Amino acid sequence: MSEDLSGRRIAHYRIDGVLGRGGMSVTYRATDVRLGRKVALKVIGEHLAPDAEFRERFVDEARNTSAIDHANIVPLYDFDEVDGLLYIAMRLVDGQDLAGHIKEGPLTPERTLTLLGQVAEALDMLHGKGLVHLDVKPANVLVTTKEGVREHVYVADFGLTRRGATGHRTRTGDFLGSPTYAAPEHLRGEPVDGRTDQYALACMLFACLSGRPPFQGGVQEVIAGHLGQNVPVLSQLVALPPAIDEVIRKGTAKDPAQRFASCAELVAAARVALAGAASGAVPAQLGPSSGGVPAQQSPASGPVGQQNPYQAGYQQSPLSDPVRLRPPNQVGVSAFTPTRKERPAWFAPVVAAAVAIVVIVIVVIILSPGDEPARQPKTNSSPTLNIGDDETTSRKPLPTSVPVRTTG
Repeated sequence: MSEDLSGRRIAHYRIDGVLGRGGMSVTYRATDVRLGRKVALKVIGEHLAPDAEFRERFVDEARNTSAIDHANIVPLYDFDEVDGLLYIAMRLVDGQDLAGHIKEGPLTPERTLTLLGQVAEALDMLHGKGLVHLDVKPANVLVTTKEGVREHVYVADFGLTRRGATGHRTRTGDFLGSPTYAAPEHLRGEPVDGRTDQYALACMLFACLSGRPPFQGGVQEVIAGHLGQNVPVLSQLVALPPAIDEVIRKGTAKDPAQRFASCAELVAAARVALAGAASGAVPAQLGPSSGGVPAQQSPASGPVGQQNPYQAGYQQSPLSDPVRLRPPNQVGVSAFTPTRKERPAWFAPVVAAAVAIVVIVIVVIILSPGDEPARQPKTNSSPTLNIGDDETTSRKPLPTSVPVRTTG
């Protein structure tokens, strides 16, 4: 979405400026002119608005998010469509996303656990309601200090779906989310649940402590890493206890059944593993390291023996746009528009009238009486007198009394 809507109005929102851009949407700082409050207005890209499946996901996301009340989830105020533009209005959080903090270098173990512990609480609450976020990444974790003494976290930009649903794509095959933190089952379009978000959270744990995501390079290199390679050994990148390697290994297991039971359990295990690390210092980087270690061979993983050189700093921009992977699974009808080819407006009334006529004709045929038998000539029980021998002559009734004239 290239057009800048700053200065314009969408419904009752005046757009004041751009907060951030992504491949699927632009988030603006805006003012609700009715209530006089500042909001963050996410406007969906015009290239996705005609996609019926995406629009259905958009409505589901908005409705599900608006029903969630949690201290670590951004409150949603409103959503609608105006002039073909889909938008979501939410609380404007005054702070920086976690991706911006990671760009500055690795975080201390104490700060990492404080921030991700709040993320884990929000995600586990969603999973308890049968929902999956499906786009857990540093850019969707907003950090602010206005809530109190400690940094407060808000999880935002939901791609919420029901547990058991399949991967997150549009009908055109665009992968909706960031492959940088996507679980293997998510990338393959298989059923997802809370463990899918936990995989992404484990990748974020790696990124916070190392200053880089687990797999780097081009889109296909990153996808191949998630599908067929183990996450690099963190203790070889930064000076941390080796126990943290086992925590990350379990959280990023290719098989969801081998991961932790919850996101909170993942963070708790990391807290135990990092108990011996200095809480007030950033772990020292130990220099370049190879990329992911090959895992079990997977037909979809591509070449798994390639290594990615260690690159300091957080890389996200190359993978910020939707990634076309493969055609998506069939989904239901859009909440806004039908997915089938639309017929002319007169089509339905004409068909309805034709059906009504046919029904009326059938009813008339069923209810109409059959042919009545011919009426028999009415007979008279009085005796008749034949006049003449001709059988064709008419028969007259025989009088029962004859007047007699008497003479006196």
